[in-house]
This record gives sequence, structure tokens and C-alpha cells, in this order.
Amino acid sequence: MSLGLPPHLAPRAVSRSFISAIHVTAVVCLVGAMIVSLAFQLEWPKLIFWPAILALVPLLVVLYLLDRMPTPFFSVSYLIIGGASVYWYSLTFASQIELDSFAALMTLALPKIALMLVGGGGIGAAAALRWATSGFLVAELASFAAIVQTSQQYALDGISIAAYAIMAMLLIGSWIGQRGTRRMQPLLYRAAKEELVAALRHRMELRAAALLHDTVLNHLSVLAESPPGQLSPVLRARIERDLALLVGEEWLTEAPRADASNDTEWHDSDLYRAVREARALGLEVDTTGDTTALLRLEGEKSRELALAVKQCLVNVLTHSGSSDAEVVIYGADDEVLVMVVDTGCGFDADAIGSDRLGLKTSVHQRIEAVGGTVQVWSTAGRGTSIVIRLPVGPASSTRPIASVSAQ
Repeated sequence: MSLGLPPHLAPRAVSRSFISAIHVTAVVCLVGAMIVSLAFQLEWPKLIFWPAILALVPLLVVLYLLDRMPTPFFSVSYLIIGGASVYWYSLTFASQIELDSFAALMTLALPKIALMLVGGGGIGAAAALRWATSGFLVAELASFAAIVQTSQQYALDGISIAAYAIMAMLLIGSWIGQRGTRRMQPLLYRAAKEELVAALRHRMELRAAALLHDTVLNHLSVLAESPPGQLSPVLRARIERDLALLVGEEWLTEAPRADASNDTEWHDSDLYRAVREARALGLEVDTTGDTTALLRLEGEKSRELALAVKQCLVNVLTHSGSSDAEVVIYGADDEVLVMVVDTGCGFDADAIGSDRLGLKTSVHQRIEAVGGTVQVWSTAGRGTSIVIRLPVGPASSTRPIASVSAQ
């Protein structure tokens, strides 16, 4: 069991949890032994059982320190002090009562079981089993010395042996499970790595397809519809800039622009730059609404939104037959909404072939890649409306809401 933790942390976390659990059980055994000793003292006031209670106090103190600092030093200290405590505890009972009843044997078994539950320093079930075996042997030797000293006949404690056997089986089962986990863990992490690489590759492919459409295909479309003669300076500058972008590798990175998080005004935003480029191509664009809502977009979302809106505006200029469009910006509590509206010829969205990349790659897939959604409404002869929604954090209560024309 790895608990979903990295390979270098999982064994330590599992081992620490197991040690804490057995230490709690040891505390229960010691407290139970104290209660039983008190019950014996109350039942037979003329006998002296209270030294047995005092004998377990040092063991509880060392157990607390061992739980806080599970090191070999405190583990060995627990065994040494525990051996002395078990000896004194057993001597107190063996010198005053006959150890021939189940209640007496159970009373002696409780501190011995607590000594087995040492946990100890180290990681893994094998280390815990070694410490448990050491605790079992120390407890039995201490109990043997005390009982022999009182001239009673020593017999192996079946209760302690059963407890040790159960604990050994649990540890061996845990050790077998850990071996299986160690064999499977590299395969699981390799599969997770391959899935991550596949997702990154898919995202790069989407970005490359959108960039191809935004640059090469758009330029070819504009060149095909341009009049014969020399290209306009604006179109030439745009082609040169996009060519430099394609040749370089900046588009491969997912880091936002250095100034993206510092946009504090509408005229500094990515969306405004996209609108300005569409206007430079000859499209009349009217922008209205809450432009301050754009400040809530992170760098990547801001950039992808601008590129998607730019593609929508290029589509208006290229396919709608209209020379004007409107961009409406609206900020809700948990999203930013941008609508691109034109009154052109419209189209049938269901009739668009899968080989047409404009809306598919440059708008839909681009926005969906950053967690947004796109809705398209278009009717032949009545224009087109495209609504882009991007999730954001809650709006600031101190931010003003603007609903004015932002030219």
C-alpha cells in the first residue's frame, strides 16, 4: 500500500502509521495492567500490589518518547527499561498469589504484550518483526527470572505466545504486500508518466494546429482575396511577424507573457491587441461591456481568449460579408464571458466539414484546453453570435463594474 505517495515517501509514511498504531495498543495494555493491579489491591487490601503499578510508569514514559522519536536508541531503551518493569511487575504478583488461574496469567501477559509492541527504529515490516521478537524474548526472560525467584514453577505463557504469533502473521502479511507494491509501483508511475507525456503531446498538437490556421491558412486566404499588386504594409508586417513566430520556438512554451499578470487597463490587455489587429485588417470592431473583468484572467487564459476572439473576427472579415462586428465583455461571479457578434450572412454550423479548422482548432479546442466553453449561434442571412466562457475566481468586491463602450 502506497497511499498515493511518491516512492521515496510511501514506505516511511506507512511504517510511521503502523508504529503509531501499535504504540497505542501498547498504551492500552499498560493502562489495562495498571487497572488490574489496582483491582487486585482493592480486592485484597492486606497484600501489596501497588509496586506493580509504579513499575509500569517508567515504561509508559519511555514509550511516549519512543513514539515521538522512533530511533534505535529509544527502542533499545524501551526494551531495557521494559525488561526491568516486567521483572518487577511479575515479581510483585508471583510473590503473593499462585499463577495457576487464567486471570493471573492474563494479568502478567499485559505488560509483556506491551513490550512486544516496541515498533522500533527502521522502516518496513521486517524491521518491526525483529523488534517484536526482541521484545517477546526480553519479556519472557524477565518474567522467567521473577517467577523462578519466587520458587513457583515457570510455564510458557500461552497468551503472550498467541499475541506474538498474531503480530508476526500480520507483519509477514504486510511484508508480502509491500513486496508486491514495490514491484507494481514502477509500472504505475511509468503509466502515469506516459499518460502525462501523451496529454502534453496532444496539447502541443492542438496548439500547432491552431497556430497553423492562425498564420499560414489565414494569410493564404487573405492573399487569395487581395487585389493584384504590392501587398499593403500592414499585411506585409503581419506576415513577417507570424513567420518569425513560426520559425522560433516561443510558441512551444506554456509560460504566460512577462507582462500578462501586470495588465491593469483595457488598452494593455491581450484582447485589446487582438481587436486592434482586426481593425488593422479593415474590420470595424465595437467593444462594449465590463472590460475590468479581463483582469481576473490568468496569463494563459488571457492569451488563449485573445487568440480565439481574433480568429472569430478574422472569420467575420473573411466569410461573413460584413465589415463590422461587436465584442461584448461580461464578468460574472465565477466566469468571464466574451461574445463576438456580427450581422453577416451567417452559416449552418452543422454543415461545416470536419476538415475546416477555423472554429474547431482556433476557437473550440483552444478555449477548451484552458477549461472554457464555446457556444455558436448562426442563422443564414441573420449573422453569427459566438459566446466564449472562461472560469475564474470570485470577483473582487472593490473592483468597479463598467458597462460602457470601450473603443
